[in-house]
Amino acid sequence: MLVAPLQVQNNAQFRLALWSVLPGIVACVGVALGASMLAWVEGQLLGRVWLEALVLAILLGMGLRVCLRSSICHLRPGIDWSARYPLEVGVMLLGASVSATMLLRVGLPLLFGLVGVVACAIMLGYGIGRCLGLNAHMALLVACGTSICGNSAIVAVAPVIKADEDDVAAAVAFTALLGVVMVLGLPVLGSMLGLSVAAYGAFAGLTVYAVPQVVAAAAPFGTVAVQMGTLVKLGRVLLLGPVCLCLGVLGPRYLPPPAGQPRGPYRPRRVLDYAPWFVMGFVGLLACRSMGLVPVWMVQPLAEAASVLTIIGMAGLGLGVEFGTVLRAGGRATVAALLALLGLMGLSLLLLHMLGAA
Repeated sequence: MLVAPLQVQNNAQFRLALWSVLPGIVACVGVALGASMLAWVEGQLLGRVWLEALVLAILLGMGLRVCLRSSICHLRPGIDWSARYPLEVGVMLLGASVSATMLLRVGLPLLFGLVGVVACAIMLGYGIGRCLGLNAHMALLVACGTSICGNSAIVAVAPVIKADEDDVAAAVAFTALLGVVMVLGLPVLGSMLGLSVAAYGAFAGLTVYAVPQVVAAAAPFGTVAVQMGTLVKLGRVLLLGPVCLCLGVLGPRYLPPPAGQPRGPYRPRRVLDYAPWFVMGFVGLLACRSMGLVPVWMVQPLAEAASVLTIIGMAGLGLGVEFGTVLRAGGRATVAALLALLGLMGLSLLLLHMLGAA
């Protein structure tokens, strides 16, 4: 007798929850579509996409937020949902892009050196950010974005350390702009340094933020540079899971709590309790790809799905932030990202010199 009333109540609650988030989700998808179209037009007109769709999604979302003003409150539940779950699923799907076989082609000395470079670059970038007055969460986002894989690292680390969405949007926007500068300037720098083709490819893979940007930056040096750069870059992407796991373990103990929340007592827990579900999914897909359980024909669709979900998530981030807050943090965040990037480049050249490649 009680089953039917309970079912009706549950159905009503589900419909209410669905209608509360649906308008915001539709808005985020619309912004993502607009950003993708702008990126396509940009590529047609300029021959190359300089500002990627995910950066345009943030900028469009922020602009729409300014236009909507007080009306944004009706979209807020769906915006918050879109800024979280699509990003997490997108990060998880990145695991299908990497396999152990790919990484071993780079060579064990370079792989071990890569781990050291990323670890040192994160600590250096965090220290630079804190010295410039960035809060701990923003400094860590900039450091991880610079050291690992740009925007993907930022959006993966953000929920682990409970970063504010304003910090996430600022870190993504200004790190992405530096990524464009890297694509333009790195080939010139590589020529000035007299790097060999393979060494330049490794240098691009060690320093450039995103895989497509690595391909674009390495292309002037030929196919070998592109292949080497892509493999080294995938090695950096592989470190995203362990870094998130370490931050999940150490963050609650050493990072300050989010604004407005008191710090609770530290309670040791199992390591797996700190691992976000999408990080475990990332590692699981990587293992499946390494064991041949992910068919080759599925790799590209999964990568494209990850890209689409990330763009939707970026639209949600853009719609959810205050434009003034990002502008206030922008100058310091840009300087911190630039100095962290210069530090990463120095560490990368040192590694290549130690390996006899530079």
